[in-house]
Parts: sequence; C-alpha cells; structure tokens
Amino acid sequence: AGEACPPSLVERFADGRRMINAYGPTETTVCATMSEPLNPQVDGLTSQLVPIGTPISNTQIYLLDSTLEPVPPGVVGELYIAGAGLARGYLGRPGLTAERFIANPFIPGERMYRTGDLARRRTDGNIEYYGRVDDQVKLRGFRIELGEIEAALLQAFGDCLAQAVVMVRERLADKQLVAYLVPHAGSAIPEDSQIRSALARTLPDYMVPAAFVQLATLPLTPNGKLDRRALPDPDFNANTNTYRAPTTAHEVLLCELFAEVTGATRVGLDDSFFAIGGHSLLAMRLIARVRQATELELPWRTRFESPTPGALAHYLASTQT
Repeated sequence: AGEACPPSLVERFADGRRMINAYGPTETTVCATMSEPLNPQVDGLTSQLVPIGTPISNTQIYLLDSTLEPVPPGVVGELYIAGAGLARGYLGRPGLTAERFIANPFIPGERMYRTGDLARRRTDGNIEYYGRVDDQVKLRGFRIELGEIEAALLQAFGDCLAQAVVMVRERLADKQLVAYLVPHAGSAIPEDSQIRSALARTLPDYMVPAAFVQLATLPLTPNGKLDRRALPDPDFNANTNTYRAPTTAHEVLLCELFAEVTGATRVGLDDSFFAIGGHSLLAMRLIARVRQATELELPWRTRFESPTPGALAHYLASTQT
C-alpha cells in the first residue's frame, strides 16, 4: 500500500498465487479500482507498468486534462474519482474540501475527488498509474512527466531493470534530469550510452536524463515510501572511459569548451557531451562558442552524430580541407 506495485513483485508473488492490484485514496473509501488476477506472462505487463485495473461497482474514474476534458486512451491525465465511496470532505477544513472535492461536470449535482495522481487508460480499458502531479516538472521551458520517463526506462530495459526513479537535480545553477536504476538480481544494466540511445528513440531529447545512477536498492522512509532526499547526487565527472588527452589544436579547444559549457573538471577525447551533463540548450551554447573561436559552423545534427571532442575535432578538420 502507498506505492505503485513494481513488476518485480508480481513476478515473485503471482507464480501460482492469485494476486490483485487495487488502488484508491482514503478520500474515496480506500479502494476505487481493482485489477483482474495478475499474471506476469500475459500482455498486461508488457509495458512494465502493473495495471490498477478498472473501477469497482458504483465508482466512476475520469482521466482529465487541465481544462477537465477527458484525455484519449493512451494519454496521461489527472485521475478523478466519483461515486458512492466519495467522502463528504475534510472535517473542519472547508477550503481544502472545496479545492479537492469539486463539481462533477459529467453528472449534474454530483461531486468528484481530484486525486493528484497521473494515469492513462489502455486500449483494453485497464488503467496504469504514472505517479503524482507533484512529480510533474518544468525544465528549460518544457513540462515533463517524470513518470513517463520512468515508464520508458522500464519498457526498454524491463528484462534487466527492476525499478527506475527519475528526478531533477541542481548542478551549477542548472537543472538536470537524473535517473536512479535498480537492476534485477544477477542482471547488469547497459552502458549509459546504450540507455540514452534507446530513450532517444521514444522520448524527445529534453526528456532523456543527463545522468544514470545505479543503486542496489532505493532508499525508503520508515513507513516504506521512497525517500527522494536520500537519493545520492550523481557524479558528472565520473568517467568510465580511458582518458585520452587532446593533441591537435582543435582537440584541445573542444575539450576546453566541453569543460567550460558543462562544468566538467576534465574532458578527454572520448567523453560524450551528454554523459558529462550536457543538454540541448548547452549544446546551442557549445555551437556558439565553437563558431566564435574558429569561425566554423557546426550543424545542429552533429550534437548527436559527433558527441565527443575527438569526433567533433575530426569533423572540423574535414570542413577545412
């Protein structure tokens, strides 16, 4: 109770047992939706999100956008609950009651409860929980659902990844997305570059984390919830590549500019711009600094095709020949 059910728990428990995933806040008499018995082998878990099922009897579930309009199946919206299990409100707190228990635009004279949870409805009618509205962040002008990135990680690497948590961390007065990954027992998590490439196929670049931190387990509070404040800071200067020092003028310049723009302490020829904390806006700054220093223009696509100082130096040398 209190946290989303991870697929790894279903795999451990549902083998030969009848396991049902239920969802619902206290304000709606605890239970509002319930799944069918879960089976880790069926299509219901291919997305790596355990469904919370469908509404129980005498309960209505609405997935709405910011204007209280229903979102289409497959689109994440805020979850609202109505029906017989709805509480009257909060005792002695009329302001909070008015904020959370609002008029139901679909049934005149009725109310519904704004849960603050994000979810989406699958084509089979089952609902998938995506996290809290509070986890929605605004990063460099883009509004991002952290749960969507976590789901993409689990969907791409569910065979080796047991849990994934994404949050925003401050670095050099800038904000960066950081993913915390817990592997299945005995499994190895792919290299950061492989994870980044896989995510780039399904997510826009501003939603691809700048750093990935592997943990044996996620830190929990005494009551068993995720303790986000206990998650460690990523080390953007940690480098798994063998350091190769620059030698040519272009290589020296680019290593210096990579360090200047990202704040990395030491940059070698094989260090990826994105692995040391770069992102799309910093890439624009890097391109401007290269133009200023060399009077050469780097095409925008080179930020992905040639993300290291060595590769970019080779590109610059080829443009001068």
